[in-house]
Order: sequence, then C-alpha cells, then structure tokens
Amino acid sequence: MPALPSCLLEPLWNQFMALLPAREEFAAGHPLACHRRRVPDRTVFEHVVLALVHGSGYERISSPGCSDRTIRRRVKEWAEQGISEVVHVLALEAYDRMIGLELSEISVDGCITKAPCGGQSAGRSPVDRGKQGLKRSVATDARGVPLGLVAAGVNRHDSPLLGPTLHAAMDQVGPLPGDVNVNLDRGYDSNTSRALLRELGFTGEIARKGVPAPIQASKRWVVERTHSWMNSYGKLRRCTEKNNTVVGFYLHLAAALVTIRMLIRHATIHYRWDERPTARRLK
Repeated sequence: MPALPSCLLEPLWNQFMALLPAREEFAAGHPLACHRRRVPDRTVFEHVVLALVHGSGYERISSPGCSDRTIRRRVKEWAEQGISEVVHVLALEAYDRMIGLELSEISVDGCITKAPCGGQSAGRSPVDRGKQGLKRSVATDARGVPLGLVAAGVNRHDSPLLGPTLHAAMDQVGPLPGDVNVNLDRGYDSNTSRALLRELGFTGEIARKGVPAPIQASKRWVVERTHSWMNSYGKLRRCTEKNNTVVGFYLHLAAALVTIRMLIRHATIHYRWDERPTARRLK
C-alpha cells in the first residue's frame, strides 16, 4: 500500500527530481576506481515520503536497498539545498496559474505539536507538563493554501511570529497586493501586531480578548483547516528532528503536498485530463 496516491507522488517527484544536482553512479575519486553504487534518489525519496506520512523513525522504514544512515544523510543534504522550499514555490505558482491564489484575505495562526527529541526549534510546552514541543506558524490565502511557514519553540507566543510568517509568505509568492486583510485570533490582539500590519500596509481583522470565539470566527477558519491537513502527516504531529533546517524541509514538503492536493481537487471542476483522479478524497 503506497504512502501517497500516484496523482500526488508523481508530480511531486517530477519537480523534486528536476532540482536535484547531477551525481555519478560511482564515486569518481575512489582510490580503487570502484565503490558501492549510490542509492537512487527515487528510492530515498520514497522512504522520505514514508517518514513524512507515517512519522516513523528512519530505522523502521529502512530497507535492504536503503539504510537509515542513507536516508538521514540524504535528507540533510536536500534540506541544506532548500529543495523542498523551491518545490513549495513551484506548487504555489502552478496553483496560481491554474486556479488563482486569493491573496486579498490572509489568515495566520499557530499550532502546537510534539517534539519529544527536543532540538533547535523545540521548547518547553506550557500545555503538556513542560515536555518538548514545536510551534508551527502558518499563513494561508482565503481558500487555505499554505503560503508561509515558520517553526519555533512551543513556548513562543503567537504574536512575535506574525512578522516572520508574513515575510515567509512574501518570500514564497512574491509581493502581496496592497489591499490585503489579515485575519487573526485573539492571541494577536496587541498594539505590536497592529503596528506591524500598518507598517506592511495591511489591514487587520483581529479577534478581541473577552469575546467568545464562535461569534468572531469570520474568515479565519481556513487556517485551522490547513493545520488539520498538515497534522495528518505523522512527522509534523510528532517531530523527532533536531536540526532546524531539516524541520523546515519537512514543513515545506508537507505544504507542497497540501497545495498539490488542493490544486487537483479544484482543477477537477474546471479541467479534464486522462489521469484525472475519480476518488472523492485524496488520502
């Protein structure tokens, strides 16, 4: 049983493969002019997708043709090259070209997940008896397409992460239009957040402290749904990575998959193609 359907895995791999540097099958500088064959990138990529979807350790998903050390070494290499960030950008460009990003309404919110191994992006959780946790701050468009992502310790407040998250969104999609309205929950109800929005030229719809949430939910529910989609990936629910670069690699890889899934679902309404999926839900 594959971790992802082919309609999601193949487009992701095609873009991922195009960004990989060319490597020889054997090490040219080996003193004996021979060496073990390099494990194919496709094989390692499939193991990485398994780790992302199921959240399993590399030792559990390793196989006779791909060891856990190979997976760990290749993930670190790809993360340092920033390949998943570029794949996320390409997915956003395809979505914008075929469906259209709705950037007039942007929603930002944070999500707390577990990080039992600690690491550079982890912190003591105030809601889980001081255990190590990770906070994921995400900015989405009006439909819930993930634009910008920032990882920080779970003990960080949402408000200081607003600026880095909005700047991350602008790095991914380019300059935002001038009439952007940012939807935020009561955690951002502060003069600092309002001053930041004014500095960026945005308007803000911020929930007020002391007012029940259902009355003022408005347009912010899409980012909550996106967090739910991203939490379906086991590596994000329970992150065991310690390197901040590798954490970002998995975050952007999951965001690219969410974007591709939304692109396919919306494209089935407007377009027809031979390999068009017929299932109502792309798991």
